[in-house]
Amino acid sequence: MSLEAFISYLKLEKNYSEHTIKAYKKDLKAFSTYVIEVFELNSIDHVEYSLIRSWIVSLVEQDISNRTINRKISSLRAYFRFLQKIEQITISPLAKHKALKTDHKVEVPFSEQEMETILSEIPFENDFEGVRDRLIIELLYATGMRRAELINLELTDYNEANRTLKVLGKRNKERILPLLPSTIEVLGQYLNKRSELEKTMGSSYLFLTKGGLKIYETLVYRTINKYFSLVSPKVKKSPHILRHTFATHLLNRGADLNAVKELLGHSSLASTQVYTHNSIAELKKVHAKTHPRSKE
Repeated sequence: MSLEAFISYLKLEKNYSEHTIKAYKKDLKAFSTYVIEVFELNSIDHVEYSLIRSWIVSLVEQDISNRTINRKISSLRAYFRFLQKIEQITISPLAKHKALKTDHKVEVPFSEQEMETILSEIPFENDFEGVRDRLIIELLYATGMRRAELINLELTDYNEANRTLKVLGKRNKERILPLLPSTIEVLGQYLNKRSELEKTMGSSYLFLTKGGLKIYETLVYRTINKYFSLVSPKVKKSPHILRHTFATHLLNRGADLNAVKELLGHSSLASTQVYTHNSIAELKKVHAKTHPRSKE
């Protein structure tokens, strides 16, 4: 019963996405199964830390990464905080738990040259799918929006007069993003092609498949992979790397960190600061080239 109440809490009060809620449920179910099978307990509501520690050890023995284990424990931590909130427990069994150490994961953005090649030299087909694919790349790079935000864009989110786009981010937080002239031009081409589709069963959504249905996550991922494989040797080519590229390129050119934070839809500055390592590398180059004593 507590688990059902927790899921409702995440959905109704915290406004978490279905994807996030699904991840929480999966982690809690996995821990519940472990507790039932190993310790023959029917509930995880009053477990001691030693049981959680035992589960962590079993996950490590399965060669599951520390990063993934930390995410699973984060789900448990949120659940126990909820139990405290509804006064079902007084102290969380994870109160003194310390996260497992993980290697710092550095995402490598696309270079400005790679982006210029994609948007200026790669020939996109002049049919519906070609124009749509180009607009997907244009929007992700020009706005830094998340893949889920792009997929859920609706026709009414585009304000032609103000040249802006309304985006619904995490926890249903809205933000208004300015559009570049080049993006608006491709958007206009796409809307013309879209109006010519025979079927538009997902008619309220901006991005559709050729069959008139709302686009989906793997389609966006495949699109990015398809075109960037033509210009970039990087192993990871994903929509998130384009978001990372957007932030890095703005910061490299002197954008204010708080402004980038607002454009990305981050709730805290700490989330945005992960993108600054590349701009620091750029500053080091400038420093080395221009400081009077750099040649010594």
